[in-house]
Parts: sequence; C-alpha cells; structure tokens
Amino acid sequence: MSELNPRNLAESWHSISAAETLTKLQTSDSGLTDTQVQDRLAEHGLNSLPQSAKRSALWRFLLHFHNLLIYVLLGAAVMTAALEHWVDTGVILAVIVANALIGFLQEGKAERSMDAIRHMLAPHANVVRAGIRQAIEGDQLVPGDIVLIEAGDKVPADLRMLKAHGLLAQEAVLTGESMPVEKGTEPVEPVISTLSVMGRSESSPSDS
Repeated sequence: MSELNPRNLAESWHSISAAETLTKLQTSDSGLTDTQVQDRLAEHGLNSLPQSAKRSALWRFLLHFHNLLIYVLLGAAVMTAALEHWVDTGVILAVIVANALIGFLQEGKAERSMDAIRHMLAPHANVVRAGIRQAIEGDQLVPGDIVLIEAGDKVPADLRMLKAHGLLAQEAVLTGESMPVEKGTEPVEPVISTLSVMGRSESSPSDS
C-alpha cells in the first residue's frame, strides 16, 4: 500500500463520507496491519498532547514585561519622573504592573486548562487491527485506526464515525451543553470533538 499522504490529514473529515474517509486514510473496516501501524507511529508520533517544559511562576510573570509596548511605557514613566510628574508616573507604572498581572493570571489559567484536557484523554483504546479486536494504550493510536467506542468510554482521539447505534456524546466540558448530543455517520458541518459517549460506535481517527 502506498504511503499515507500528509495532505490528507488536513482533510475536513466531518464533511466527507465514511467510505471516502477510509480511502483517504488508506485503511478498511478490518483496520491497519502491524506494519502500517509501526510506519505511521514512526511518521506521526504518539497520540498525545505536546507538553512544554514548565517555567517557574516568577519567570512567567517577568516575561510579561518583555514587550515592546511595555518598554515604551517604561520610557514614558522615566520621562515623567524626570519632569517630576509623579501622578503620571504612578499611573503609567500601575498600568504596566496591572497588564503583567492580568497576563500572568490568564496564562496560568490556560496552562491549568491544558493540563485538565490532558488528564481527560482516554488512557486506553479498543481498536480493530488486521481484523482482530485489540486493547491498546491511547497514545499508540495512529491515523487510520478503527476505534471501537462503547457506553461510558472517553474518545481517545479526533474520530470520524463510521458506524453508530444510538450514540450520544457528552460535550458539557467543551460546550457547556447539559444534555448529551446525538452523533451519526452522515457528513456534517464543523463540530467540536467529543469527550465521552453513551451507546456504541466504530470510528477512525483523522490524526493522532
């Protein structure tokens, strides 16, 4: 089988048919062979969110002063201080500190959100490979894997539904919707990936 075209991974999978998805990902209902899995793992890497090195809170705070606009404001503060316009100097410095503090808090919140998403990813997945059902680690999924989803499972990757029977997805964490959303196999407009499901389905990951 020919090598998987990287351009295909940028496809809007939700807007094409299940059959076309299988064709573009060079897979089938029987799943990938062991050789294909190893080749795609080597090419695309693990199915996990990248995690950058943690920086100290102090360093993250100080980096918010490393900004051209902040340098301009600091220059203005020096000038107003030289002219003994202390009120203006105080206001400018207060704006600088407030800007850095707000950015620091927002960055911290974003990092915590990313950590929460990492913990929500499914640690295991049930797949069909070479016609055999297997249980694998979630980070071992590759583009083209046929994934089996059952009631209560977390979705381990971005998936395109191939078959679905009474499939309901709980999206409250992502969208705030309190009620589960029904999922089908027909092409649809852009939607947000789901986290956990009720029912049973077979899916193919669009990317790892």
